[in-house]
Amino acid sequence: MEVEGWDFLNSPPVKTVRFGGSVAETLDKLRKGDSSDYELLKHQLADPDIKDAQIISWLQEFRGCMTQLTKDHEQLIYTVLRLPWVGRSQAVVDEFLAFLSNLVSAQTVYLCACLKMVVSHFTPKRVTICEGGVDISDSEDEEDTDLPRNFDLCHQALQLIIRYVPSTSRFLMPILQDGFPFVQKSPRTLECYVHNLLRLTVYVPSIRRDVLELIVGQLLKLDVSASREEIEEAEENQNQSQNQDQPEEGLFDMLCEDEDMTAEQPHRTNMMAHPVAERLDTLMVVLMAYIRDICNVDGSSFHAERTKELYKDLLSVFDKLILPTHASGHVQYTLFYLCSFKLALAEAFLDHLWKVLQNPTQPAILRQAAAGYMGSFMARAKFVPVLTVRACLDLLLTWIHAYIDSQDSSGRQVCCDISLHGPFYAACQAVFYTLVFRHRAMLEANMKKGLEYLQSLNLERLVMCQLNPLKVCLPSVTSMCAELIRKKYQVVFCYTIIERNNRQVLPVVRSSAGGDGVTTNTNPLDSFFPFDPYLLKRSGQLIEPLYQAWDDLAETDLLPPKTAQQKNAQKEDEDDFLSGETPHGDAMLGLTPSSYGSNVCSPNSVDTCRRMIQSRH
Repeated sequence: MEVEGWDFLNSPPVKTVRFGGSVAETLDKLRKGDSSDYELLKHQLADPDIKDAQIISWLQEFRGCMTQLTKDHEQLIYTVLRLPWVGRSQAVVDEFLAFLSNLVSAQTVYLCACLKMVVSHFTPKRVTICEGGVDISDSEDEEDTDLPRNFDLCHQALQLIIRYVPSTSRFLMPILQDGFPFVQKSPRTLECYVHNLLRLTVYVPSIRRDVLELIVGQLLKLDVSASREEIEEAEENQNQSQNQDQPEEGLFDMLCEDEDMTAEQPHRTNMMAHPVAERLDTLMVVLMAYIRDICNVDGSSFHAERTKELYKDLLSVFDKLILPTHASGHVQYTLFYLCSFKLALAEAFLDHLWKVLQNPTQPAILRQAAAGYMGSFMARAKFVPVLTVRACLDLLLTWIHAYIDSQDSSGRQVCCDISLHGPFYAACQAVFYTLVFRHRAMLEANMKKGLEYLQSLNLERLVMCQLNPLKVCLPSVTSMCAELIRKKYQVVFCYTIIERNNRQVLPVVRSSAGGDGVTTNTNPLDSFFPFDPYLLKRSGQLIEPLYQAWDDLAETDLLPPKTAQQKNAQKEDEDDFLSGETPHGDAMLGLTPSSYGSNVCSPNSVDTCRRMIQSRH
């Protein structure tokens, strides 16, 4: 190197300067026991100020001696893999991708290390801002406009690796699971990671079900950690603060220690006040956008085959994760949204829930959950037509009446016991809930035929049977359904039963505090309506057009004028029931599988039943 005339003390070092020999020479010296150049090489590769020309030069030398890079050189390889190639010039990118291709081809022992390196770039890099020698910020670089290009390069690298090592997909899932950011990270970090996971499934479809399971599992962690009450309270507090024009730091404005979200955020009005709800909303937007893009070609034309495959994968995740989760309020809307693309999907979903409900080999708690999903879906999904709702009600009522028959003919004394008849009560509640929401639509087309159909359901037998479903179903549902029955049938037998039930104390089997203490609980059925109103703002814009909201006045439009005597009767009856909420007690019910065996034949499927109804008209 020429040094004549160079002021060594006052001139900065020239970054193209290299110390030590070539990579091949360094490896040869290491084999002979001299590790000095080997350590020097690692030190130079780890230089944070390394230049593009240096990276290219090193990578070319590594490619020339790839067969010599064995398991003994893993520290050196790991250092090379940490080179800052993403965000560099295209020449660096091309050289690094060529190096990756050579490495996984010649030394498959480094496959997982290469995959971990690429996945580590699925989230924005962290930038430390120093002031006066003190780190005052450690957050994602919010102004990084190169993120789309960086992510493109990551997927380009993964596709190259898969091309050279076809078995790559078998090693990906553990790496993706380990790399998933902690759920308390910022919405942007989580959004980027989930986006890249879903993008990965486009060219590695074999892992899509596992990826969806991973994502949904993380979303459920967020969903169950923020109750509806907390989200609504946070929104109310924020609205009050804005109305008073006195911004104050509320309980949910406190952010995680590793976050820096003080930067000005666009569209503040669309952000959730609750930080967990904000993360969940962000991820639900990403997941629903993925569903939309898979189901549609170029954003418009429906793609039946791709949609069908996605439905199968999501349904599998639903059975494994979503159905057994009681307290989720939003993640289940992924199925709701997907089913809106085609009626056949909605009917298939209802049919699947029906099969779970009437299958005696399934745990009782899952059968009850399936009934809750079935009733809530029929009640709330605008895209489910009345014909399909009637088909489902026919299935449910046929099963319910068969269940009553089996109990009446058993020769045993029938008692109101949730631990024995949980699925039956859940099915009854699904019927009540669906009628409350959809009876008006049933009567709109033809009042006479609609009334005939409602009468054919034989609800009188249901509510007056010894199992007494009005006693254990949610009071707000049973009271509204009782009002409906009274108006349509002009009878008030429901109120007699409700009044009698209210005078009785129903014991609970077990207390959550332990022991066999008996407590009073007017609603022992574990009521769950999974499609209650959607609270998340941005993703909720996709749900709102599909959703049937509750309208207190909807049922009055089709009712004949009341006489004075009927009005007085109603006023007296209104004292007999309350539109209450689910009690929040400490009692915890012990549930056992239903005693209802498989001796009762299962009715036909939803689709078959729907076609039978259609043929009648």
